[in-house]
Amino acid sequence: MSLLQALSVASEAYPLVKTGGLADVVGALPAALAPHGVAVTTLIPAYPALAAATKGAQMLHKWADLLGTPARLLGLSVGGHPFLVLDAPALFARPGGLYGHDDDWRRFAALGRAAADIATGILPKRRFDLVHAHDWQAAMAAAYVRYAPTGPDRPRSVVTIHNIAFQGQFPATIFPDLDLPDEAWAVDGVEYYGGVGFLKAGLEAADAITTVSPTYAAEIRESRFGMGLEGLIQARATRVSGIVNGIDPAVWNPATDAALPARYTARTLAKRRTNKRSLERAFALDRDDGPLFCVVSRLTWQKGIDVLAQCLDGLVAAGGRLALLGSGDAHLEDAFRAAAERHPGRIGVVIGYDEPLSHLLQGGADAILIPSRFEPCGLTQLYGLAYGCIPVVARTGGLADTVIDANQAALAAGVGTGFVHTDVGVEALNHAIARAIAAYASPSVWTQLQKNAMRADFSWGDSGRRYAQLYAKVTSAL
Repeated sequence: MSLLQALSVASEAYPLVKTGGLADVVGALPAALAPHGVAVTTLIPAYPALAAATKGAQMLHKWADLLGTPARLLGLSVGGHPFLVLDAPALFARPGGLYGHDDDWRRFAALGRAAADIATGILPKRRFDLVHAHDWQAAMAAAYVRYAPTGPDRPRSVVTIHNIAFQGQFPATIFPDLDLPDEAWAVDGVEYYGGVGFLKAGLEAADAITTVSPTYAAEIRESRFGMGLEGLIQARATRVSGIVNGIDPAVWNPATDAALPARYTARTLAKRRTNKRSLERAFALDRDDGPLFCVVSRLTWQKGIDVLAQCLDGLVAAGGRLALLGSGDAHLEDAFRAAAERHPGRIGVVIGYDEPLSHLLQGGADAILIPSRFEPCGLTQLYGLAYGCIPVVARTGGLADTVIDANQAALAAGVGTGFVHTDVGVEALNHAIARAIAAYASPSVWTQLQKNAMRADFSWGDSGRRYAQLYAKVTSAL
């Protein structure tokens, strides 16, 4: 039986380039799908960070004019998995972040157009049965495939929504430069409230739509979570499903993690104390054996960080400490800096992102706070579970699907893995923190929570199988 060939298209992929969890998911998919008869090739842009990786890479194709600029397609292998890299210097070889440029519409439309060209045959020796586009930056790949002159034999498409709040909305004036037929300018095409919607266009074109958790797949049918696209999601409900993200045990495993001073398992939890001491030094925190909470997050309203900022004095008064790693809204960064100044030795703040430090936080802190107003899936709570860093989370999206509240019944049954609060507000979060501190005061209860959490299986095994089943259904290859 021949392998199903999938082209995965994204704006970032670990280990080549990463700004967040999207890269981890995209990077893990090839290995997750390989055991299920699916061969994944990943397409990403050639940012400056890829210069070393692409040195000496094979050139597979040239575009004289890809949406207004010359471009090349490079091929390389990373960790045994094939990557294609879109080398368009005018679009991607520039300083600054991956996103937030004035011409992002052209940059990521070019990525989508290149994906469609690849999927529909510009590489004579490569065929693809399916294009899997991730978030708005890649969603136009599905639209370009839809409007490609390939007839009924076109490759099928899947679009995954990692966060529906980010949609790629641009003015109508860009449409003539997208190299799409006039028929694409329609309500069931790329038009969105008088402009062009990249995610909307992909969702209209896709043969299947996935989100990164079942609860989020249901939530985005509501106006509170759908961000204006709930009507489209409702209309295409039969094609929408939720598949929880996994985590890669080769990267996130406390037994083998080189970022930890002391590696450990559920049977050797006492070794975590060494990591806790190291974490205290990294964040200039007092050394003690009280509960140490952590945050690894974008500092935004979505993440409920504004609510957490109002709970910090109470957390310290109750005997807790906090180590925060993240960046985002300036006023929230300032609020946490001010809290650290009010509570030296009790609150430590590092503004920015540091991959090894994020591993140390999971391996040394006692609990991780994730009070999100909405959370499509979330990976930090999965890392917390794997590392015995107990999640304290809001009941929404993937957080609700992955954390079992340690209420009295769950503790008695030996299944609780964290603390879940139903509202995102100061009172609810304070109560959840207080419950965690009370549980921490009982070493036997806390140790059992950690063991329960570390037993949970959020590897890519089941998620990979479900994606493979979806691919087979979409391509009629069952």
